[in-house]
Amino acid sequence: MFQAAVLDADQLFPKIMSQAIKSAELIEGDGGVGSIRKVNLVEGDFHMKHKVDALDKEKFVYSYTIFEGDTLTDKFEKIVYETKWELSPDGGSIFKYTVTFYTLPGFDVPGENLINKAKEKTTVMVKTVEAYLQAN
Repeated sequence: MFQAAVLDADQLFPKIMSQAIKSAELIEGDGGVGSIRKVNLVEGDFHMKHKVDALDKEKFVYSYTIFEGDTLTDKFEKIVYETKWELSPDGGSIFKYTVTFYTLPGFDVPGENLINKAKEKTTVMVKTVEAYLQAN
């Protein structure tokens, strides 16, 4: 899961999530810490840029910050994702993540609706990657 969802994401996500992601490309760096990635979304002419904050291939940890793009609208300075995959006793994996929203002045802490929407999108992504890996 870590290999597919993190290391191979630029090639895999536009293929298996083509209804949402048009393309993804590394625009700065080698994919490691400090690298910047641009993701072009299908909806409208939207995009987002994120910077890799942490990447530990042995511990299956990946963190990144969305710092530019339409997903921030005029409400957020940035959104930080911290993810970790752990081996489960049944041979699968357990995905844990934390999302931290940094709001702009004048905008309150995100409501439950926004948080649930973020959870839903992440769940769809994980299940889509899982289904692809099982099929291939």
